[in-house]
Amino acid sequence: MKPRQLPGDVRGFVNRTEELERLNAILTGDTGEPLVVSICVIAGTAGAGKTSLALRWAHQVHEYFPDGQLYVNLRGYDPGAPVTAQETLHRFLAALNVPATAIPADAESAGALYRSLLAGRRMLIVLDNAATVGQVRPLLPGTAGCLVIVTSRSRLSGLAVRDGAHRLTLGTLPEPEAVALLRTVTAEYRPEDDTDKLIDLARLCARLPLALRIAAERAASRPHMSLDDLIRDLRDESSLWDALTVGDDEEAEAVRTVFAWSYRALPAEAARFFRLLGLHPGAEFGTSAASALAGLTTSRTQQLLDVLVGAHLLVQTAPDRFEFHDLLRAYAVDQAQREEPIESRDAAMQRVLAWYVHSANAARTRFKATEPPLPLDPPPSGVEPPAFADYDAALRWYEQERGSLLAAAQTAEKAGLDRLAWQLPALLRPLHARLNTFDEWFAMGEIGLRAARREGDRTGQAELLTSLGKAYTQSHRLTEAAEHHEGALTLRRELRDRLGEGLALNAIGLIRLRSRQLDAAEAKFAESLALFQALGSAQRRRWEPTLLANLATVSYEAGRLDEALDHIQQALAGHRARGDQGGEGNALHILSAIQRERGDSQGGLQSAQGAVAIALRHRNRAWEGYWLLDLGKAQQATGEADEALVSYQRSAVLHRQLGDRMREARAWHHTGEAYGQLHRFDDAAAFHRRAAATQREFNDPWQLAMALDGLATALHQAGAEDSARQHWSDALDLLAGFDDTRAAGMRTRLTTVLR
Repeated sequence: MKPRQLPGDVRGFVNRTEELERLNAILTGDTGEPLVVSICVIAGTAGAGKTSLALRWAHQVHEYFPDGQLYVNLRGYDPGAPVTAQETLHRFLAALNVPATAIPADAESAGALYRSLLAGRRMLIVLDNAATVGQVRPLLPGTAGCLVIVTSRSRLSGLAVRDGAHRLTLGTLPEPEAVALLRTVTAEYRPEDDTDKLIDLARLCARLPLALRIAAERAASRPHMSLDDLIRDLRDESSLWDALTVGDDEEAEAVRTVFAWSYRALPAEAARFFRLLGLHPGAEFGTSAASALAGLTTSRTQQLLDVLVGAHLLVQTAPDRFEFHDLLRAYAVDQAQREEPIESRDAAMQRVLAWYVHSANAARTRFKATEPPLPLDPPPSGVEPPAFADYDAALRWYEQERGSLLAAAQTAEKAGLDRLAWQLPALLRPLHARLNTFDEWFAMGEIGLRAARREGDRTGQAELLTSLGKAYTQSHRLTEAAEHHEGALTLRRELRDRLGEGLALNAIGLIRLRSRQLDAAEAKFAESLALFQALGSAQRRRWEPTLLANLATVSYEAGRLDEALDHIQQALAGHRARGDQGGEGNALHILSAIQRERGDSQGGLQSAQGAVAIALRHRNRAWEGYWLLDLGKAQQATGEADEALVSYQRSAVLHRQLGDRMREARAWHHTGEAYGQLHRFDDAAAFHRRAAATQREFNDPWQLAMALDGLATALHQAGAEDSARQHWSDALDLLAGFDDTRAAGMRTRLTTVLR
């Protein structure tokens, strides 16, 4: 499906004829010909109508871009944090039909995927409200055919100098056009207004479209009030209003005046709703969050949102999504601080933060229902978090609220609401872990850990140490991962939390396994298993299969195949009895490796195929990418090297999309093995070399030794004997740190080869 992200065309847009013609000059007469330029910056003062012009023109020329449109408000001038390029890449890749779990975690990989997807397409990309070149440059396509429109208060000269951007500077409207805009909005309600009076009104608005639209809506809503009275009120307001500071010039004064004039005309309930919305932690929100913030029913909230949208004090960007113009948000915040008692502001903030906490809890149960529950205070009166029908509904909520969730945690910490500040990140752990959203995961985890420590809540500290431990594990930072899980283990034992202790032991065992400390891993898994077995039949049924599968992996890596087979058969039966298909798939991929090494190639192939089938049914790309490695090895074992190459290629692509470079390198290594089986030794060496470079970067001596051995073998078969001997020697040095049976066997083999 092609993305169609442009917000609706601007109602009542008038004039800007010259500017539209200058934008048209960017295009050519034939839509198949190259564009004159590929980047256009629309610069101008706040409220000058940059976004309106960009959207009007974008809607007029959409036919030139048959592959769709992408749009983002970068919020470069909002009171809150601006949208980063990495956040935007995540949104754009999702719009380009990349599943959330397949979006790379690091900005470089995400940008590369984004540019690859845009190559050969003709798309229109609107980057609204950019403050810096750094927000824009990572979002530029790498090839011709797409057009990027940027709006900014800054000139963004770097885009012109380095990227060849065309700049259009937008000033205030000429007087006739300003009057025409006023008439467009008011004509149906006040057709008799005198032109000279409209000129006076336009001058009071400094001929800025934002101020003009707000003033025109005010006039249209009071058709029986004379324009003289409206103008007098506006002049009087100018002497009363000094709250918002956007500059010292005439235009800034006009904005201050018009905002205050329109705000004071609102009914009391709508005015209070407006200023409370300024306290929302995120830049945009839906009806449910706004309802919690204001303490109103959903139906009343919808009515008041309509009032503010109608007065041009709020913008509706999508079904049930609303946001302020950045100047209006700053004004709403200021009015809340001036007019709303501190008790009222604090209560509103606690309501909306509680809404986010309970909504995250509801989403968490859809992502991973087996997570141990986290005790929460009941939501404040009137706060009704959503109930998600399924996993997809919870995922959509997370994607919509992603920016606001981090802002909510930051706001809770700043407000001293430490209990909420640690609960929100703790509840989001399964979502972060499934989607690999490392930026938010680490940032929120640190906020939560600080908050739990300030509050002296050891359960909270353990939860956040566990969450950060998982984040470090999944990003292959194993030293930090072990430190955090060891800290969590200490706290779980102090709290006599036996379930948490068992899970911490298992997590530490997995880190030791990844580091190939097999004896240490086995000891942790055995200790965890004994603990779960002692907790009773329910916990034993739940966790015993997982621990048996982990013990099977240790036994396999240590070369104890009979023991590994016994463990994995018990684990597989336990997972199937519980209906845990994820556990079943994991057990099948381990079983496949054991079967292959025991000489049962066909059984290994069937087990690997069963694991991948489960991953595909669940649309879980992390499972699929990892288990495809075993399918490829099973295909090689049955002589199907060509089919193995397909499996390895898909595994590499999936791991690249997931941002897992370590497993991507393993896919390259096995690709090299498959090419070697096909006697394509130069290709084999190239892939082993790529794998070795990544494993060296991540300082993984075992996997690096495997890659160097594969590279040496390919070079030896290609006749490059000296290079092969050097790589075998390097691999032998790396193996010195391992004392298990498999490592010893490999050392013996390499020593023999080098002799």
